[in-house]
Amino acid sequence: MDGNHAARPELPVHEPRPSGAPTALGGTLVADFSRVLAGPVCTQLLGDLGARVVKIEHPDGDDMRYASQASIGGLTAAFLALNRGKQSLVLDLATPGGHEVAIDLVRRADVLVENFTPGVMERLGLGNDAVAKVNPRLIYCSVSAYGQTGAAARRSGYDPVIQAESGLMSLNGFADGPPVRIGPPVVDVSTGMMACNAVLAGLLARQHTGRGQHVEVALFDTAANLGALYGMNHLIDGGIPGRFGQAPPGAAPVGLFEASDGPFYLCVVNDRLYRRLVVDVLCRPEFANDQRFATNRARAANRTALFAVLEAVFVTRSRAEWMTRLQAANVPAGPVRTLAEAFASPEMSARGLARSLPHDTAGSVPNIGPPLRLSHTPTAAPVSAPALGQHTHAVLEDLLGYDTARCTALASGGAFGKATGGSAVRSSP
Repeated sequence: MDGNHAARPELPVHEPRPSGAPTALGGTLVADFSRVLAGPVCTQLLGDLGARVVKIEHPDGDDMRYASQASIGGLTAAFLALNRGKQSLVLDLATPGGHEVAIDLVRRADVLVENFTPGVMERLGLGNDAVAKVNPRLIYCSVSAYGQTGAAARRSGYDPVIQAESGLMSLNGFADGPPVRIGPPVVDVSTGMMACNAVLAGLLARQHTGRGQHVEVALFDTAANLGALYGMNHLIDGGIPGRFGQAPPGAAPVGLFEASDGPFYLCVVNDRLYRRLVVDVLCRPEFANDQRFATNRARAANRTALFAVLEAVFVTRSRAEWMTRLQAANVPAGPVRTLAEAFASPEMSARGLARSLPHDTAGSVPNIGPPLRLSHTPTAAPVSAPALGQHTHAVLEDLLGYDTARCTALASGGAFGKATGGSAVRSSP
């Protein structure tokens, strides 16, 4: 990945979770057939909530194991970011033995998550209708690009393509420039979160009905919801929202400003905040009395003039000085940080987000903790993402109850990849 590099930050170790505290999903087993991004986001969250997540991987491994990013301990940054706390089971699902193991796992599972193109799991004999016969209590979650039905259902789709087709990309960028892809994979990550919500709803419903169900989430649907604030405007009046860069049209002053030593973002969305800004922070009460800027509607109509007078003031002091004044007046604003600055920030430290985890070969690996805080059922103690096939032995023998002879026969039949005489069955630490 292109970009500037600095020394690897030193991170504190993760604090232990409260002794004896239960987790929200303790005792829940997830069969994770997903790979790459949206599905793994979902299953990682389920694992954070205490579920046991068994990640079923092709013998070649999840593509994110080979992403062109930084790596440590034989694992890429992308794989580490998406697979915390999971157990890796290698299976060739196209073989009779691989299918047999998968069915045995699903029979015991509470949740199945998959994000293949619609139709693939059915061809493998692992579609919802097939597995519901062996486990009618299963919550079967399908994540796809365009949904399980419709003309586009079997199309492949990735985050930036969905951004483009859903109209989301048309909202990002500047008015005089082309649509711009949102950098981080917001559609994938949001879809994974939506899938986690759907699974949790399915588990809750099962407590009342005793039955499992098929839940599905699509990237396209999620993208449409991410843009819903602008989509609703179009559906009401037929207008086509344009790109507005740093300054949205509804309120002013909202946007990026330059201090003497760097940019910061200011978010003044009502008249009360505006008066605090110009009187308490800038000490320029004449700006409050100027009729061009007296109301939010007036400020929006005179945005160019407003920004000009504010820019002339903001550039006279450092960013730190302005942040001190703005925070004292409770005016929402923040410095525009690099990732390095963000990870070194007091906010990051106070929330305990960036910590190190023990790792067998690297000694330790970094971890970005989940954005969840539960008082009585805290999130599970984090464990680094697994090596390929690291837990095959534990899953086969400890969870499924297979003996050594059966494991060897499965390996010889290619259930774990090319016939290996059993060497593919790895021991977990």
